Amino acid sequence: MSLISALANVHHQGQFGDFEDKKGDDLLKISEKKNLLIVQIVQFKNSNIPIESIDIDGLKLKDTPLNVSFNDNTRILWNGPKNWLLVSSKKDLINDISSICKEIDFAITDLSHSRAVIDIEGNYVTEVLKKGSPFNFDELKKNSSINSLYNNIAFTVDFLNDKPFKVRLFTLRSFGESLYHSITDAALEFGYENK
Repeated sequence: MSLISALANVHHQGQFGDFEDKKGDDLLKISEKKNLLIVQIVQFKNSNIPIESIDIDGLKLKDTPLNVSFNDNTRILWNGPKNWLLVSSKKDLINDISSICKEIDFAITDLSHSRAVIDIEGNYVTEVLKKGSPFNFDELKKNSSINSLYNNIAFTVDFLNDKPFKVRLFTLRSFGESLYHSITDAALEFGYENK
């Protein structure tokens, strides 16, 4: 049985909106990110394990708001107090996480098939996000993340880069198409290319 992507019915390659005469980073690039390991890690309240001692793929868990720990393959997003979202291209990392984070101290949940993931890159990324979210994206810095709403759809934003702007959006799979339509509708003004 093969995996059907969350956006298989709506994400089609091509250029849309006001794309004429736009090149490079002035043309937004929107793509669906597939085949990622997405794991929620939550430390139980009664756990006495210091989170600084936890090392996953060479990264430490940090209980600092908006913080993202990262390397070439893995990103660990702070999702709330003692709550992290690990995103990795290394699918077998789930075994390491389970052995490092004992079930007496942590709840480990594989969310890989329950999330829609959208990457947006270009000079107008923050303008697109401002159209549907109350968060002040001018304050968001590279390698930080937030949880917010976009047209009343709960989503997580991982700020991957600032030159050019690149963000990764996560939402529940069941809201994936709605978020995608909202994002692409907001991007029409600037022109975008689906990859």
